Amino acid sequence: MTRKALVEREIKRAKTVKRFASKREGLKKILQDPNASYEEKSEARINFQKLPRNASPSRLRNRCSITGRPKGFYRKFGLGRNKLREQAMEGNIPGLHKASW
Repeated sequence: MTRKALVEREIKRAKTVKRFASKREGLKKILQDPNASYEEKSEARINFQKLPRNASPSRLRNRCSITGRPKGFYRKFGLGRNKLREQAMEGNIPGLHKASW
């Protein structure tokens, strides 16, 4: 089982990403705009660098919704491989069953 602090940190990061998403998007548009002046781009770069590090979506880590396990994560189900197998065996995931041939 994962430490609760790690799971809470991920939740906090997700909230930060969501809160700063529109501001980041606006600054990135200015930086990528070929018609923007050098001064505008320079100011946008400075403001972009002042944003918190955790506002970047690339800092998020997918984790199992039950255990918080960071590895062996299945995005389609939001579960780690262990819990996915358990839930499938119990029949809690519609359309998913153990393969046999």
